[in-house]
Amino acid sequence: MKFFVDTADVDAIRELHELGMVDGVTTNPSLIMKSGRDIKEVTAEICAMVPGPVSAETVALDAEGMIAEGRELAKIADNITIKVPLTWAGLQACKVLTGEGRMVNVTLCFSANQALLAAKAGATFISPFVGRLDDLNIDGMDLIAEIRQIYDNYDFSTEILTASIRSANHMKEAALIGADVATAPPNVIKAMANHVLTDKGLDAFMADWAKTGQSIV
Repeated sequence: MKFFVDTADVDAIRELHELGMVDGVTTNPSLIMKSGRDIKEVTAEICAMVPGPVSAETVALDAEGMIAEGRELAKIADNITIKVPLTWAGLQACKVLTGEGRMVNVTLCFSANQALLAAKAGATFISPFVGRLDDLNIDGMDLIAEIRQIYDNYDFSTEILTASIRSANHMKEAALIGADVATAPPNVIKAMANHVLTDKGLDAFMADWAKTGQSIV
């Protein structure tokens, strides 16, 4: 499973990228606002750092506007993935932009039917939001499993990009189901390394080592 990092914080992206933990990046208007930087400037910096897909989101609500904004965003770098919402206008924009050879990430997906439409429209990625479904007491991972089955049934090439990930457990479940990609905030990716028994074992090792009075260097 590929790891995308869901942030516009270039320092956080750099740290994970240097460790080989970043296959791509996803951004959205909220993350751009949080960064406090110009969208084109920060996106260009991220694209130069990460060779994989970097999602940049359109903000228009009509298909014509999304297409125009998508074409403008695509000028930033060759690895730009244009992000459009899963609306009828978004699907229309997806069809045009993918027809021009551009990568498109169809976002804000909350049903298998929506994911099926996105695949038919030629989406490069579909982004189902598992955390927001969990907030409604609906198991978001059930949606990932449904999309996986549908896409496998018909050999759709659209990649399942699990989004709105809130925990390390979400990452594990996405991998078990067979999601192609998971996008998560930097702190969630780092949290995957944590385990109470690892900490307990390390504390015991260090206590015993201290008793030896030795030094390795």
